[in-house]
Amino acid sequence: MNNNPLLQATGLPAFAHIRPEHVEPAVLETIEASRAELEQLIEAASQSAPDFEALILPLEALGDRLHRVWAPVRHLQSVANAPELRAAYDACLPALSRYATELGHNQRLYQLYQRLSTDKAAKQKGASEGGERLLELAIRDFTLAGVHLPEEQKARFKAIMEELAQTEALFEHNVLDSAAAWSLHISGAERLKGIPAHVVEAAAELARESGKEGWILQLDQPTYVDVVTHADDRELRQQIYRAWSTRASDQADYSPGNDNSAVIERILALRHEAAQIVGYANYADYSLATKMAKSADEVRTFLMDLVAHSRAAARRELAELEAFAGFSLEPWDIAYYSEKLRHRKYAISDEELRPFFPLPRVMSGLFSVLEKLYGLRVAPVEGIETWDQNAAYYQLSGPDGKPVGGFYVDFFARSTKRAGAWMDQCLNRSREGGQLQIPVAHLVCNYSRPTGDRPSLLTHDDVVTLFHEMGHVLHHLLTRIDYPSVAGINGVPWDAVELPSQFMETFAWEPEVVALCSAHYQTGEPLPATILKNLRESKNFQAGLDLLRQVEFALFDMRIHGGAEPADGARVAAILREVRADVAVIRYPEWNRLAHAFTHIFGGGYAAGYYSYKWAEVLAADAFAAFEEGGLFNAELAQRFRQNILEVGGSRDIAEAFIAFRGRPAHVDALLKQTGITQTGITV
Repeated sequence: MNNNPLLQATGLPAFAHIRPEHVEPAVLETIEASRAELEQLIEAASQSAPDFEALILPLEALGDRLHRVWAPVRHLQSVANAPELRAAYDACLPALSRYATELGHNQRLYQLYQRLSTDKAAKQKGASEGGERLLELAIRDFTLAGVHLPEEQKARFKAIMEELAQTEALFEHNVLDSAAAWSLHISGAERLKGIPAHVVEAAAELARESGKEGWILQLDQPTYVDVVTHADDRELRQQIYRAWSTRASDQADYSPGNDNSAVIERILALRHEAAQIVGYANYADYSLATKMAKSADEVRTFLMDLVAHSRAAARRELAELEAFAGFSLEPWDIAYYSEKLRHRKYAISDEELRPFFPLPRVMSGLFSVLEKLYGLRVAPVEGIETWDQNAAYYQLSGPDGKPVGGFYVDFFARSTKRAGAWMDQCLNRSREGGQLQIPVAHLVCNYSRPTGDRPSLLTHDDVVTLFHEMGHVLHHLLTRIDYPSVAGINGVPWDAVELPSQFMETFAWEPEVVALCSAHYQTGEPLPATILKNLRESKNFQAGLDLLRQVEFALFDMRIHGGAEPADGARVAAILREVRADVAVIRYPEWNRLAHAFTHIFGGGYAAGYYSYKWAEVLAADAFAAFEEGGLFNAELAQRFRQNILEVGGSRDIAEAFIAFRGRPAHVDALLKQTGITQTGITV
């Protein structure tokens, strides 16, 4: 299929021309060609002296070629999911998993990496920055893939990886389909009292399109958040909370065919078996072999220390909230009364802030911050193919005007798009035959759509999210490493990959930055000084509850992956109850099914790694403290952060890289100070 758009070797993906029927042929053709070329490389390298350039550069090119084919498909199934595309995506998962496992089990290839690693002259010949680290990580990954296993166990490991890829994809499909299956038709306007106008308008439009009177609410993330935060109708809040917290579960009577109960059991069983095959007691230990944290005990100690410092604050915050409401609160009441209490204490609310944060203004302010910090310039590029009429492409250029990377944006929620916000890699930085391929990223959020002549209006939390994801984008685009496997976020320990994102989001709270990102969408007036002051003061509102919630998720993740035996369905539910009894201060209903839609750990890359958010937040808070001490837009500090963190990718041990920037290891005190919680003495 020479005209297959997925097989084009250069340029940006031809998103407007990619069809489901292109997917499987392109993937299979690329894998088969890679197998043949790999054998030729191994044969040639085995008959000569070790040569880094002759072996590693072609191998990196092979990996990047497959990434170029698969990355657009993976992206489309997240943002434009349709039955035909999903079927094509799912059909490729076994072949991709099989090929990856074959590489990890290739004894001859492993021996070549070892020869290069032990031959200093060969390692240095042709290797640029990151070459030595690339070899070190590759040898580690061969071990984790089971390269030393007997053939029978290799075959079982391969089968597990194939089934796991399909089962994790099924988990995500069930969550998406379950949410899409729910809707609520409302005929009386009284039930919508308190809900923001843009949500009501969108619900009315949906009802008209469906040929019905009134309004239809759907279960996308922006709608869910707005309803539980603002709807005066408590029964309505409970209805949508129940729908959201039972997605893809045995409690979701609106989508009985999407229950993830058995899927969760199977995922945990497969992960546990795979870990044991390669010599680990459980999947938590296996996962931590590639992270900064050295053991599950170290992670648990870290998390329980955060519990010790935050639980009393969380109890006080909940007591204050219930005193304000005048009764004992259920989970579907928390966001509603929290928003009202925040307004009472700080005279601000999300709906009062929204008009001052139109998305175009926020983007302009964000780009100004990048220019002030790093001298970077961002400009839209017209005429680039995308998958949706609202998606767009931007080019990132350095102070010299030369492009350093690009990124697509896709901001608005829709039924074919998974919830949340994320950055993903479109193209990796690489250099082949003297030609540099600049990196390209996807920046995806789920904001409310513009309506009429009103742009998408963001809450300040939405602004923080955008800054967070831009931190990931910078990490991917600013890399100076030419080997894709250790460029950008590749090769970075998962518990450090959130460092650039959480560092970046902190800027969104600074008055100078808020001023750049805000102006009333109708009048252009700046955010009033009093509101700006109150917004800043509200930063740590309910910080204890927020921290405890993240620790609850992280402890649950470590518990279900860290047992001597894989947790079955009943045990998963019991573990969640136990963790909540030990940690949480909010009481959850028995029918709450957090695990069934926990895509981070059952469909994404955070299995036995959800603690990474808090671990990396310690690094980020300590990094930002340097700017609090030296100046928000201190050019020298920004350059050091860029050189030592953003540019090095996985080419350097992250603990060493952080010390090179900060002059010492990170300390948790900066995080506790930033959140207004008492200090302790843990060092990360």
